Amino acid sequence: MERAIQTVFFRKFLLNNLNSKPQQLVIFASGSGSNAMNVIAFFANNPGVQVAAVFCNNPKAGIIEKIKSTQVPLVLFNKAQFENPDLFLPLIQTYQPTLIALLGFLWKVPAYLIQAYPQQMLNLHPALLPKFGGKGMYGHHVHEAVKLAGETETGISLHYVNEHYDEGKLIAQFKTPLSDTDTPDGIAEKIHHLEQIHVPVVIETILLNLS
Repeated sequence: MERAIQTVFFRKFLLNNLNSKPQQLVIFASGSGSNAMNVIAFFANNPGVQVAAVFCNNPKAGIIEKIKSTQVPLVLFNKAQFENPDLFLPLIQTYQPTLIALLGFLWKVPAYLIQAYPQQMLNLHPALLPKFGGKGMYGHHVHEAVKLAGETETGISLHYVNEHYDEGKLIAQFKTPLSDTDTPDGIAEKIHHLEQIHVPVVIETILLNLS
């Protein structure tokens, strides 16, 4: 029901803004790109939102091959570029992002970039923050820590990015129960299921609120 209401409101927004420039979404990714590709597919036929680019810091990332099946530009960059505002800001400003989504992006975001896009940058984390967050807590490291702690539930968190790992203001969380028989791989599958369902909808809702 909630999803249907959000969709109705978003369609009304689109009808009222057919002649306006679409919202520009930029995605940052470091790995396989499953969430990035899911978001790209979600907005593929939406005239109100354009995935303007995917920025990638890993020349061996799976997203590089996958994105070839789309019309979305891929921008590869290195650490030196990322840490230099004189180089990186003009690069990202080329795409005029309304929102930046960090979907499996593993580098800490420099302060200058956060200041340039306040409350316009969100991060996806594969646990229920503030649990299992912080430096080094990503991917399988998180799922193994959740299993070791004997948690009875886990989930995903979407939050705004600030200067500290996984400490920005929470936007939304979605949970899944765990059993004693769940392995870290099984936990990863449950997290992936939540991500595929909820991440595009949260991004859509944020873009609607920014309009």
